[in-house]
Amino acid sequence: MNKSKRLFPKSKRSFRRRLPPIGSGDRIDYRNMSLISRFISEQGKILSRRVNRVTLKQQRLITIAIKQARILSLLPFLNNQKQFERSESTLRTTSTSLRTRKK
Repeated sequence: MNKSKRLFPKSKRSFRRRLPPIGSGDRIDYRNMSLISRFISEQGKILSRRVNRVTLKQQRLITIAIKQARILSLLPFLNNQKQFERSESTLRTTSTSLRTRKK
């Protein structure tokens, strides 16, 4: 079969795996906030294993550590700072629009 007649041309991407974000010396512990904070989104959700690029065992340990840190009040359960900022701005706009309607 000629190279020109191949149905599926070879991909030019390399399939080299990236190094995991957790080093061999890093302990996954609820007290290691610098490590745990890398695996939490801006909203305070635990990121998935695909996004984190960790093994299943590491993901389980990360999840347990995050939940322990939340229970001990080292981490918030939710991070609603942006939500509060939006609600304050919407309250201001609605209250100013009501004032202009009354006049």
